[in-house]
Amino acid sequence: MSPVCQVTGKKPMKGHHVSHANNKTIRTFEPNLLYPRLWVESQNRWVRLRVSTAGLRGIDKLGVEAVLAEIKARKKA
Repeated sequence: MSPVCQVTGKKPMKGHHVSHANNKTIRTFEPNLLYPRLWVESQNRWVRLRVSTAGLRGIDKLGVEAVLAEIKARKKA
């Protein structure tokens, strides 16, 4: 699977390695993805998500339930 955050939608970006001689070669910037197990109280079970660190901060701020509802709403639309 491609490395994409399920919360924020972050995905790999393209850029350049720039050497001391100013030669440029293409490289990719991968998002910092984690695979945490999150406890969902309403469903009484663990959920595993592919989340960037920024997405994890959003989960801490909004709560797991709100983020999961947002993901489901995005899938339906």
